[in-house]
Amino acid sequence: MNRMLIFAAAVSTGIACSSAAAAQQSLRARFFAHNDAMSALQPAWPTPVVETEPRLTQYYRFAFSNEYTAAGTQTVNYGNARGGGIIGWNRFEFDLLPPPYIQHNSSAADGFGDTSVLVKYRIVSGNAAHGNYIATAVLSHTFATGSAKNGALTDSWNPTLAGGKELTKHIDVESSLGGSMPTDKIAAQGRTITWNSLVQDHLTKSVWLELENNATFFRGGSHDGMMQNFVTPGAFYVLRRSDWKSTHPFFVFDGGMQIATSRFHTYNHNLIAEMRILF
Repeated sequence: MNRMLIFAAAVSTGIACSSAAAAQQSLRARFFAHNDAMSALQPAWPTPVVETEPRLTQYYRFAFSNEYTAAGTQTVNYGNARGGGIIGWNRFEFDLLPPPYIQHNSSAADGFGDTSVLVKYRIVSGNAAHGNYIATAVLSHTFATGSAKNGALTDSWNPTLAGGKELTKHIDVESSLGGSMPTDKIAAQGRTITWNSLVQDHLTKSVWLELENNATFFRGGSHDGMMQNFVTPGAFYVLRRSDWKSTHPFFVFDGGMQIATSRFHTYNHNLIAEMRILF
């Protein structure tokens, strides 16, 4: 009798462990299948260097930027306000953008910048078999966590509309229109309107080229009535293992440089380098 009880307990434990392992494996498989599932719903373009990404992706971005202020001093940004995101329910993406560390190489104090959270809602889209297009609504909130004047005076809300469309088999165009709305001290900070546009060329299986135009319009604050514009050439290299499948993670290495084309600009020659992991 005791042996039967012991045997039954062992079988029950084995079944429970197997079920837990299967459930864990199923959860893991579903988690890593999000990007694969989205390929049936949206285009497969790379995330732009600067412009807001209209697609939903599950990723983490390691970024670095090196720019020169109007006074000619070098500013290095470790993190560049990039972070990671996960996909939810095929319509939403939720991002967390940790504070970057900013090194001024001047009398200004170095320190951490602001923290942001972001949510995207995919309004409509189609993959390569259904027109290769997308339109997305984005809302982010920036928390004024910066130290030593390395961030904004107050929190802000940042709504954006972003979209894109394939023109040919290898070329797509994208655009986004957004703004920054501080929650307080508006007279001191002002508001901004940001309009970005780009064209991307899928040059080879692993290489993409990009040309962006980044325009910012200032309303209120110390730059009231001013506009700054940058042209940003960029390139992407996609790295996948030889036995890669659509549910496997992969890497994207990319870079670009923002070059000022307007008389007024708060910085120039902003070199951006990134490594992305999509999973």
